[in-house]
Amino acid sequence: MNLHHLIKMANQIGSFFETMPNRPQAMTDFASHIKRQWEPRMRTALLQYAANAPDDNELHSIVRETIKVHVEAMR
Repeated sequence: MNLHHLIKMANQIGSFFETMPNRPQAMTDFASHIKRQWEPRMRTALLQYAANAPDDNELHSIVRETIKVHVEAMR
């Protein structure tokens, strides 16, 4: 699994949800989307990257925030 590709996809999805006016709802919807649409190995790889990466990693802010807040819902 290509981690760079997963990061790019997560950021693209995050960019879509970031346009929503209600950020908490956007974060919930983003987490739900990842849970429903991504294969478990993809989710695991993304969550592991986010857990071990520095705060200024490649993930967009909404993706980083969502993972911190909704990590259990995304597993």
